Amino acid sequence: MEFHEVLHLQKVSRVGLMGGTFDPIHQGHLVTAEAARSEFKLDKVVFVPSGKPPHKKGQDISEKEYRYLMTVLATSANPYFEVSRTEINRQGESYAIDTVEYFKGKMMAGSELYFITGADAILEIVTWKNIYELLDNCTFIAATRPGFNLSELRTHLAKKLPQKYLERIIPLAVPAMAISSTNIRSRVRNKSTIKYLLPEAVENFIYKNDLYQI
Repeated sequence: MEFHEVLHLQKVSRVGLMGGTFDPIHQGHLVTAEAARSEFKLDKVVFVPSGKPPHKKGQDISEKEYRYLMTVLATSANPYFEVSRTEINRQGESYAIDTVEYFKGKMMAGSELYFITGADAILEIVTWKNIYELLDNCTFIAATRPGFNLSELRTHLAKKLPQKYLERIIPLAVPAMAISSTNIRSRVRNKSTIKYLLPEAVENFIYKNDLYQI
């Protein structure tokens, strides 16, 4: 079915894309997005829940509409945050290069695009589809936990990428990066509290729809 995104990008010059499975979205994602928005003077951060993430083949992932709705619930109070269905609605696997090209086509000429992701994902960035084209079209913000070994990250990437592309990857320390979706799912299964690890609306959605019980 055809869909039409209602994203307000025509009059902004700096946009951040926050990609992820968001299974579930949590405070770490939100704090990271807000920290990136503030640090890099972004006009808007667009959360892009993955439809069919290629790096999670064979893993159990919650139904995409649940993940999309949780993301909407979590971000609705922040006027600088929006949520896109582009990967949720796309047929086939969700590749960052396709998403970046989609957003480039919606933004005004001369605008800047930033891709916000975790440092762990950045370590594997050379395996991403069309990585050089991707780095030509956006700057990567690598969110790290405080104390993360940045020199190790740079050394690892220097072995894989030319210098001009290394300059397109900028680290950003975020305290809330210690929170993880994996841990939240485990806590739900073990009937441990998840309160304050994620927005209350998302917590209620998880229990109402019996997510992560098995």
